[in-house]
Amino acid sequence: MKRISTALTLSLATIATGFLLGACETSNKTAETPGTATPAANTTTAASGGKGLKIGSLLPSTGDLASIGQQMVGAVPLAVEQINSCGGVNGEPVTLVQVDDQTDARAGTAGMTKLATLDKVAGVVGSFASSVSTAAVSVAVPNKVMLISPGSTSPVFTEKAAKGEYKSFWARTAPPDTYQALALAQLATKKGFKRVSTVVINNDYGVGFEKAFVQAFEKSGGTVVNKDKPVRYDQKATTFETEAQAGFAGKPQAVLVVAYEETASLLLKTAYTQGLTKGVQVMLTDGTKSDTFPEKVGKGADGKYIVSGAIGTVPGSNGKGLDAFTKLWESKKGAPPAPYTAHAYDAGALLALAAQSAKENTGVAIASKIREVANGPGEEVSDVCQGLKLLKEGKKINFQGASGNVDIDQNGDVIGVYDVWIVGDDGKTKTIDKVSPK
Repeated sequence: MKRISTALTLSLATIATGFLLGACETSNKTAETPGTATPAANTTTAASGGKGLKIGSLLPSTGDLASIGQQMVGAVPLAVEQINSCGGVNGEPVTLVQVDDQTDARAGTAGMTKLATLDKVAGVVGSFASSVSTAAVSVAVPNKVMLISPGSTSPVFTEKAAKGEYKSFWARTAPPDTYQALALAQLATKKGFKRVSTVVINNDYGVGFEKAFVQAFEKSGGTVVNKDKPVRYDQKATTFETEAQAGFAGKPQAVLVVAYEETASLLLKTAYTQGLTKGVQVMLTDGTKSDTFPEKVGKGADGKYIVSGAIGTVPGSNGKGLDAFTKLWESKKGAPPAPYTAHAYDAGALLALAAQSAKENTGVAIASKIREVANGPGEEVSDVCQGLKLLKEGKKINFQGASGNVDIDQNGDVIGVYDVWIVGDDGKTKTIDKVSPK
């Protein structure tokens, strides 16, 4: 499919976003990161007639998570192109409207409002940052738009879904941080660490992860030295002298940093400058899994990267459709898939499969079938076109994604596998192991 940006779409988007932002501003005071409030102009993958399924993506091309988000943005069109190449959904091509959420909750609110009320999409792949998805889902639910996040991992979503707040209009293809925290606790224990401290960004992602890690690490017999005085820094912070000192105090063997690369790089550079990192293992999470992160932290006086030897975890991919997705991605991009790209692809595929199963292109219809096509019962399929073919024939399927089996439970959660990664002396990150939370 050819991707176009029409003047009419852009002008309507500009007018609508400005109006909608004003209406939303009072109720959305906590932005993920500082920046402009309106989302970037959307990009539309056009379909003829506009009668078919229309979906959106709300992912960060800019902001604190741009280095990972830009890769995720590229995964959704691959799904749409593949779906349209084999006949689309319900006899019509799928249309995709892409919006940049800027890693910013206010921009995410405005972008989701535009997608739901102006573009009138039935489903959205997004967002990445948990705080942006928190803002977006509050718009998606009353507008009956199915939201599937490929990367928001805060445990808060599980809690709210269990209370019925999302009315089945929420799911995610990446597992919640309760599982990643358990995986990291297992990794810390395996490394022989008994005393660990934490430094986290003060938002849903950071605090939720911190609480889950403390519980898991203590259960394994470890001690979190700053448990009673957790170090949680403001997401808009630009200096970290106090936070660095507090985070590395108490002689921990390792310090777990749960944050995004822009602020985490400043924190660790400050800790190094203060002489706090010597002899302490730095542990990281998916928020800093980026090839640009080591460079942002910088090099020390010895010419080595400051974060050389740092280890971390990131949701991995081990689905039956992974090999096919990897070949497709490499044929289009000329490089291996980045973290979360498979999760974004699967989210787009699930929206299409659910609509086809329901034989209706609405958010209500997708929400009613999303778990059925993800979990079965039915024939296991890893190819989205094969899945659509069987559904058109009236058969049931159990979609096996690229990221995993995408068995979505009643709270919209999946259980995944995690890659263990390390920063090498050359500043490159590489996967060295896998760990499954138990």
